[in-house]
Amino acid sequence: MELHGIGIDLIETERIADSIARFGERFLNRVFTEREQAYCRPNKHANRHYAARFAAKEAVAKAFGTGIGADADWTDIEILRRPNGEPEVHLHGAAAAYAAHQGIRTVLISLTHADAYAAAQALALR
Repeated sequence: MELHGIGIDLIETERIADSIARFGERFLNRVFTEREQAYCRPNKHANRHYAARFAAKEAVAKAFGTGIGADADWTDIEILRRPNGEPEVHLHGAAAAYAAHQGIRTVLISLTHADAYAAAQALALR
C-alpha cells in the first residue's frame, strides 16, 4: 500500500460539551451518525467520546487533503468500533466517492481522550 495522506487533530472536550449543551440534537445530528451517537451517549464521559470522534473526522479529512464540507460532510465520515474495541472508519456519500476517485482503499485511525482533550490521527492508504 502507498500513503495518500496523514492527518491529525486535537480538540478540547469542553468545546464539544458546550456545543452539545447549546445546540443539543441539532449539533449531534449534524456532526455524528446515529450509530456514533448510540455508542457515545450511554458512556459515563460521553463528551470525551464525542470529542474523539470529532477529532477523528477532522483527521480523516486532513489525510484526504481536503476538509470537512469540501469533499465530505461530517456524517460522511463515521467512526465506529470493531468487536475488539479498535476504532475503524466507515465512509459514506461524498467521502466514499472522494476516496474511490483518489484510489484510497483503507483509512486507519487512532483515537485518544482525557478530561480536557481528545486527539486522533489518520492514515489514508492507496
